[in-house]
Amino acid sequence: MRMSILLYDGFTALDIVGGYESLARIPNMRTEFVAKEVGIYAADTRALGLYAWKTLEDARGTEILYVPGGLGVYAAQRDPQILDFIRKSHETTTWTVGICNGVEIFATAGILNGVEVTTNYFARDRVAKLGGKVLKTRYHRDGKIVTGAGVSASADAGLFLAREIAGQKLAERIQLGIEYYPDPPFGPKTVDEASKEAKAQVVDFEKRGEEILAGIPRQF
Repeated sequence: MRMSILLYDGFTALDIVGGYESLARIPNMRTEFVAKEVGIYAADTRALGLYAWKTLEDARGTEILYVPGGLGVYAAQRDPQILDFIRKSHETTTWTVGICNGVEIFATAGILNGVEVTTNYFARDRVAKLGGKVLKTRYHRDGKIVTGAGVSASADAGLFLAREIAGQKLAERIQLGIEYYPDPPFGPKTVDEASKEAKAQVVDFEKRGEEILAGIPRQF
């Protein structure tokens, strides 16, 4: 099976890595990083980059399309080439995976009309306005569309999809292999239980995303 992970400047690294560590370990999975042009794309911290070694055109016909979120989502939503790639790829994928506010790109591309999804809590209203039926869950499947909530939920969504593709026993071995047994040292159990102050600060940061991204120089 072939998985194509979309890169663009300003992606969130864990949106990718959490799911990648689960899905890339499935036997015979061929994983590729794709973008508009071959090259290094910077995460939204600007200190880490991933190399896209295939173009969007090269990725036509992929079986798993995997799209992360990040501060760069809003530029991606305005990019006709990326939106067209998602629409056309989705027509033939076996699985279409969106993580965090990357789900907004799916909504903008018009592939979520009436589809049940989850997304980062700050993107819920925007995805709903674009036609998605938003749920407050860590991950969700509706047909061939699998979505994950904010950032770290990529690991949950990845393990879920690993089970759907390769079965429970292999998915459990992958979970053990990456030792994914979350036990955070503090905080509420769900995002909806987080304090209003913390939510307000994160929402403010996200609203200024493009401004913040533009002000952080690449470190490579």
